Amino acid sequence: MTLVLYEQGLFTWTEWATALSAAIKQAQGVGDCDDGLTYYQHWLAAIEQLVGDKGIATEQALAARRDAWDRAAHATPHGQPILLENDPLG
Repeated sequence: MTLVLYEQGLFTWTEWATALSAAIKQAQGVGDCDDGLTYYQHWLAAIEQLVGDKGIATEQALAARRDAWDRAAHATPHGQPILLENDPLG
């Protein structure tokens, strides 16, 4: 997702690196263990912040999509790929 948005010119690689660095520093500031286990959570926080700052998606749209993926995950049988189409409210 990050690469697609970058390739579409929605942000520069420098902007991305700055956003990811800020997300990591913010997490460390509130006690993140910084052992690598939470790296992708920081990645997600950074891309969500960046698309919000750029006006690509609102916080409400991001929250709705997170909720849809969560519902889809819970509705997907174990061992099957999680697809957004599995969202029972979708």
